Amino acid sequence: MKKLKMVTTVLLVSLSLILSACGTSKTGGDGGKKTLRVVTDAAYAPFEYQDKGEVVGFDIDFVKAVAKEAGYPVKVEHVGWDPVFIEIEGKTADIGVSSITITPKRIQTYDFTVPYFLSKNEILVPKGSPIKSAKDLEGKKIAVQNGTTGQEAVEKLFGENNDKLKKFDNNNLAILELKKGGVDAVVADNTVIETYVKNNPKDDFVFIEDDGTFEKEFYGLLLPKGSKLKAELDKAVNKLLDNGTYEKLYEKWFKIKPDIKILKEQQ
Repeated sequence: MKKLKMVTTVLLVSLSLILSACGTSKTGGDGGKKTLRVVTDAAYAPFEYQDKGEVVGFDIDFVKAVAKEAGYPVKVEHVGWDPVFIEIEGKTADIGVSSITITPKRIQTYDFTVPYFLSKNEILVPKGSPIKSAKDLEGKKIAVQNGTTGQEAVEKLFGENNDKLKKFDNNNLAILELKKGGVDAVVADNTVIETYVKNNPKDDFVFIEDDGTFEKEFYGLLLPKGSKLKAELDKAVNKLLDNGTYEKLYEKWFKIKPDIKILKEQQ
């Protein structure tokens, strides 16, 4: 009986160690937290784009900083625009980051973090174009990225069945169509358009602002509906807004200071 008791004790201790080892193997290497899968459409410089096979940009730096503040390691993957939403809705990814505007329609299906970026749509046209405002786009051929607020803005002005509206998988293709002369203008986020004009002076394009027509927009990190990460990530975003990290990242990519006050007011 004594021998049996000793064997039983050894077995119990061994089982305890095995179970402990199994529990440890399920956790991540950063404070025991899992690695978050982040999906993006890396065709939207300077927010997210590919450089020598690596996904880089303001959004990428930002989401990594947010995750680090919250204590999570991350893995960023380029999947394309539509797949970002499919993956988040299907909960096969934890975070979507791709200059995604928070809209009433989207929040029916997804959760967002608190806003982290102020944006608005602008118009890209060749120098000398008669188009000087959004009103002048009437009857003109317009290129947009499909599924974006640029598309929504044009459809709001000229109707969803506007046969002059050309939709593309990304803004690079929309701008290429403008270069080829297939459209008269591109409507997209201001930072993307202004960056393109700055980096491609030989194209002789200019951007047109129309604050009276195009409303302010705010980006958020896209999350599955009911995500348990939201509270942690909201706290991390606000910490970056308060401690100067966000401002440093913003100035690194855009060379100007951000309006942090207006981001805070949106909360």
